[in-house]
Amino acid sequence: MQVKALPGFREFYPEETALRNHIFSAWRTVAARYAFEEYDGPPLEPLELYTQKSGNEIVGQLYEFTDKGERRVALRPEMTPTLARMVAAQAQALKKPIRWFAIPQLFRYERQQRGRLREHFQLNMDVIGEPGPLADAEVIAAAIDIQRTLGLTAADVRVRVSDRRVLQCLLLNAGVAEADLAATYGAVDKIERAPRIEEIVAEALVHTASPGPVAARVLEIARLRDRGSLERVLSATRGGPEAAEGLFSCLDALQAMGLGEFLEVDLSIVRGLAYYTGIVFELFDAQRTLRAICGGGRYDGLLKALGGVDLPAVGFGMGDVVLGELLKSRPVGGAPPRMLDAFLVAVTMEDQGAVLALAHALRDQGLSVEFALKEQAVARQLKIAASRTAQRAVVIGPEERKQGVVVVRDMGTGTEERVALASVADHLAGT
Repeated sequence: MQVKALPGFREFYPEETALRNHIFSAWRTVAARYAFEEYDGPPLEPLELYTQKSGNEIVGQLYEFTDKGERRVALRPEMTPTLARMVAAQAQALKKPIRWFAIPQLFRYERQQRGRLREHFQLNMDVIGEPGPLADAEVIAAAIDIQRTLGLTAADVRVRVSDRRVLQCLLLNAGVAEADLAATYGAVDKIERAPRIEEIVAEALVHTASPGPVAARVLEIARLRDRGSLERVLSATRGGPEAAEGLFSCLDALQAMGLGEFLEVDLSIVRGLAYYTGIVFELFDAQRTLRAICGGGRYDGLLKALGGVDLPAVGFGMGDVVLGELLKSRPVGGAPPRMLDAFLVAVTMEDQGAVLALAHALRDQGLSVEFALKEQAVARQLKIAASRTAQRAVVIGPEERKQGVVVVRDMGTGTEERVALASVADHLAGT
């Protein structure tokens, strides 16, 4: 009986691996540009690391078990608790702000659906130790620049930005009782997904007088979609301008970076997790055909709760599943094709030694080289070269060995030229 992969787990054939590595390369390239340092942690953690943050209800979503040492453990479902522990362990020695990123593989026992599997790789980028809005702008800019590095533009992706402080100010002034804020956030978070959203919002207002009219005002606030409208509403709201200082400073910084065309103000972006304290954002494909590509925000109290160190923090997580789907749907963003610098062709078996020596010399020069692993006709070898998307075929026969040359065929045009054996590497490299 054939044993298949588990539901929700992927197998990466070379084509899928090439796309994954293409995404990883963009993640690491942009992280380096933004001066982030890479870290990692164990894929298996004590179960309590997650239950102390999310409660025992999270256990049903985890791959958890008792190990041979009678410890309750879980495959990591997220990276933030590990990050908090690592920062707390060396908090005094680490220079602030801390700019770290990681690319962990994460596991959750969830219902599979488009864009969500039971495992995925995720880029986590976090700035720790800086409370100001420029830190928020940095991580949002990095998320945008990853898309740009992958060939995507403002016509392809949008970042929807909100701020918990702004939303709280507007909701309280609209009549929402403070005891209902958390439930109201949860209702607003469903505004684009749930039917009967008016009833859902009203049901969240259990401590609020006149829930019907207040629910209508809540929906008006949640449907604010541009900065101008938000500024007008805030100017007429007690404490509104002060609540929005961080958000508008962040947006101004992103505008100064030249990234304004990617941004949308959207107060329906709440992020379901309760620990967010300020700016929150999600990045979507512009047509909204997929789940969020990434999401994050400011979580100033979480490191103290998890690691005992009181440091402000902002960051995001960007998974490879939705991003991969988006790239595959847009040819400009796909993984670059595998290109072989040269395929070496031996005319006779006696020429194979020369092919092997040249292959090793070219590889030492950093070139990608392949050759036939058994005796084959020249035509067959050239066919293999074409199937490997080799840019050139380098042919070596008895006459070429005598003269110290090779025949280099351009696989695109079919043109050939004779090149001195000692100059092959420079010729293939274009120097």
